[in-house]
Amino acid sequence: MFVLIVLILVLMVLHVFCLRGRKGQPGMEVLRSWYYAHRGLHDAEKPENSMAAYKAALDKGYGIEFDVHLLKDGTLAVMHDSDLKRTTGQEGFIEDLTAEDLCKYHLGGTDQVIPTFREVLDLFDGQAPLIIELKTRNGNADALTEAVCRVLKNYVGPYCVESFDPRCIRYLRRHYPQIIRGQLAEDAVKRDKSLSWPVRFMCSYYLENFLTVPDFIAYRFEDRETASNAICRRVWGIQGVSWTIRTPEDFKTAVREGWIPIFENFDPKALGLDKQLEKQN
Repeated sequence: MFVLIVLILVLMVLHVFCLRGRKGQPGMEVLRSWYYAHRGLHDAEKPENSMAAYKAALDKGYGIEFDVHLLKDGTLAVMHDSDLKRTTGQEGFIEDLTAEDLCKYHLGGTDQVIPTFREVLDLFDGQAPLIIELKTRNGNADALTEAVCRVLKNYVGPYCVESFDPRCIRYLRRHYPQIIRGQLAEDAVKRDKSLSWPVRFMCSYYLENFLTVPDFIAYRFEDRETASNAICRRVWGIQGVSWTIRTPEDFKTAVREGWIPIFENFDPKALGLDKQLEKQN
């Protein structure tokens, strides 16, 4: 019995160690003071991840969260899905396109086309912070991360980089430690049956954190109440980011709990939520 107790205690300590992160990175305070429109401030006329949706978010005083993919010619393009069908109605994968192809793919039946990463950076030009998600495919984690970081080298303004793929965050830690980095996660044990159970378990509960040492954790709002999240935030002091907030009530809850909110389908400022939360805090 004594040996079993010791073994359990050792495993608990190892678990806590695995969840460690980096605290006090310059720039995090700026990121905490903004709310983030998920894929832009989009609607039927301004589809998600379009330049129109990004401009709407910027005009309303929001930061944005958006997704970046590496095309076959080395261009970086902005789109949530690799599969183009849902957003453009056309078959194929964005990673198989070139920069010249992007103008042929219209978003949501509008005149908006798939933007490049540089176009989004030029639009914001440091005026509001960016949460940049790296979307990997076919083992291109290192190439994608390196390409994004090279573009960001000359960008002046607040931003951070996140990914579900811990290989991207590990690459940032090794090669670009000055960049604020975050690990995206959800309850993959429950939601993602495409991965093996051990991988789903590790991705759900940040067991790879000892390799990536993130500055923040970005977790699905509905799945956030886990022991791993509590340890990350309370023991290691890692900032939490909550996605995707789709109701004013969930927005209030996320901010009250100290999560940076990524929202969509409503305008928090138009509803006065920013003022209400300032009073609460």
